[in-house]
Amino acid sequence: MPSPQAKLLHVSSLQQDLLQQMTRRTTSAQRLVKRAHIILEALKATSNTSIAQHLQIDYETVRRWRDRWHAAQSRLQAIEETGKRKLLEQAIEVLLTVEQRPGAPATFTLEQFMQIMALACEKPEASERPVSSWTPRELADEAVKRGIVEQISPRTVERFLKGERVAAPSQALLAHSPAR
Repeated sequence: MPSPQAKLLHVSSLQQDLLQQMTRRTTSAQRLVKRAHIILEALKATSNTSIAQHLQIDYETVRRWRDRWHAAQSRLQAIEETGKRKLLEQAIEVLLTVEQRPGAPATFTLEQFMQIMALACEKPEASERPVSSWTPRELADEAVKRGIVEQISPRTVERFLKGERVAAPSQALLAHSPAR
């Protein structure tokens, strides 16, 4: 039985630059650097097996991160289209940082986090908000109004924006993983 084909990744030049910066930054966590290398290697249409051998890591690790990036591509592109480089950088770091952990489930999914970050990039006037720039309270209210979340505090939104708190990976990112 032939091996399944690895998913092709679409990464913009800005996203690629941010990934390369992440790998060169001396303050980056090593797990983040390794995951950025996986994505950069995957861009060369390299097989998961070859990437695993080259980076001396497990095949399943390569498959998992390649699949997560593939599932998040459209959301990353939407954030990039806002022109806010720092927000895109934060979204990439969250995507490559978040792992399922034992314990109580996270309150917010990665998808919800990314939707709130994308909302922060919109102009408040487009949502008929009477402010010239978003406040955490206005963002929290709009996220609830749009049905992104049932409830969220302005403080949690503020933590999201500052990068202090990240969300759990969404089931959409984890669900569709091909067999080996």
